[in-house]
Amino acid sequence: MANYHRAASKLDMYRKVPVDLMEGTKRGSMLSYLALFTMITLFVLETREFLSPRNKTDLALDASEDPRIRLNFNITMLDLKCEWAVVDVVSSLGSNQNVTAHVTKWDLDANGVRQQYRGRNRLQNDILLFDESVTESIEELHANGEDAVSLDEQTLQFAKNENEFLFVDFYASWCSHCRDLAPTWEALAELMLDTGEHLGKLHHEDYDSEDYEAAEKVRLPVMIGKVDCVTHKEVCQRHAIRAYPTLRLFHNGQPWSGGEFRGHRTLISMVEWLYFVEEKVIEMEGGSKDDQVLQIAHQAAHERLLGDSVSDEERQWHEKLLMDRKKMHTKDWRDSEHPGCQLSGHLILDRAPGNFHIQARSQNQEFAAHMTNTSHMVNSLSVGDPAAKSLVEAGRAPKTLPVEAVDKLSPMDGNLYPTYSHHESYHHYLKLVTTQVEGFKIGRRDLRVYQILENSQLALYRNDMIPEAKFQYDLSPIAVTYRSDSRRWYEYCTSIMAIIGGVFTVVGMFEAGIHATVKRVHRNQQRRSMRR
Repeated sequence: MANYHRAASKLDMYRKVPVDLMEGTKRGSMLSYLALFTMITLFVLETREFLSPRNKTDLALDASEDPRIRLNFNITMLDLKCEWAVVDVVSSLGSNQNVTAHVTKWDLDANGVRQQYRGRNRLQNDILLFDESVTESIEELHANGEDAVSLDEQTLQFAKNENEFLFVDFYASWCSHCRDLAPTWEALAELMLDTGEHLGKLHHEDYDSEDYEAAEKVRLPVMIGKVDCVTHKEVCQRHAIRAYPTLRLFHNGQPWSGGEFRGHRTLISMVEWLYFVEEKVIEMEGGSKDDQVLQIAHQAAHERLLGDSVSDEERQWHEKLLMDRKKMHTKDWRDSEHPGCQLSGHLILDRAPGNFHIQARSQNQEFAAHMTNTSHMVNSLSVGDPAAKSLVEAGRAPKTLPVEAVDKLSPMDGNLYPTYSHHESYHHYLKLVTTQVEGFKIGRRDLRVYQILENSQLALYRNDMIPEAKFQYDLSPIAVTYRSDSRRWYEYCTSIMAIIGGVFTVVGMFEAGIHATVKRVHRNQQRRSMRR
């Protein structure tokens, strides 16, 4: 036992030095105050660091189990009508989806001011492209002469000056929809000529010989014409014809303020529309309904369609339908003042590479590629739950989300992408990075956001291709997680001890070095003095 106590007493890291052997110096006192100040400063900084959580970024493979993602957008097409604007989604998985029917559209005027709510428009294949009741071919209809007058630059201007109403079909010879419409358009011209002859016979006795010449003008209620935009390209460009066929009505030489004809391309629909236009003009000019001449053409078209086997119930239903259509046809709307379209909505995309694009397309018209302008402005574009973006914009996101990440959630917002030449459009390449933020949730639902790394390039198209505003996306295989990280208590204690011991040791070494240097200098001085 005695040997054990002697061995244990040899281990003593805190041996005491008698006070009588210790000597205090002024230099040691100053270094002690410096050491104490250094310890306190480092202790405060270390404690603040311990109490302040740190933001940490983790990178890992994206293990998200969501099969689809949501893309929210609000894009303004600066020179594309809403009726032509189509949104398509293409996925690398092979799915191709037209989502136009689920996108909200707003017409914009020439100043970019939102004017008319287009809603979720009807599907574009609802329009009847020709009248099935016209069974004759275009050659058979031309056998007794061509009633729809072919116009060029000079004759078109002459026809506008000489006729109160001029209805023109701007077409292209290569357009399949135009070829389908040709027999119906020729039948409409024949109907108007027959109506004019009937009006002349009916009202001949109402004119004396002096005024009969002037009265002959009413024999043709509406002149039906057509312009081949392949042969007369300059005429169509001057009239801003972008799609074929375009059915445009001129009143007293000016395009009708109610816009172009966009209804079913049947005789009854076109004559009804002309009938309502005439009625609207008479009301605006303060005339009488007795002045209407198109009611005979309207009746003739109705009889051609329904024949004589029309019940009273069918007539009442038809009259009610006419009143409903009248409300739509007589709306005062000027297309030239509304070139743009604002599209907003969201897309549910496969979690795979793909693209969505906005382009001009119609089931009942074909477009001139050189007249298609896809200049656009991205008002907003983001990926993920819209509630997450709202919280970020309101400043209610967790502080662990860094500012540079917030800027990448919607980097294209407010960007304008204009095109100044034909056959070109901007393509956008989006790399989507899945981003998880610790504590970012609504209730128990975690909110996931996506950072967007964007690159835009101007793409050129062949002369026969319709340009499109294309947004190509791809998901990054790496996911980012932002979280808060705090130090362990034992790390803090270790740091405090290291500060105390380290400062004490370093200052002690510094003082020992100074003491040895001073002692050596003093000894050298004594030796010199003894030699003298």
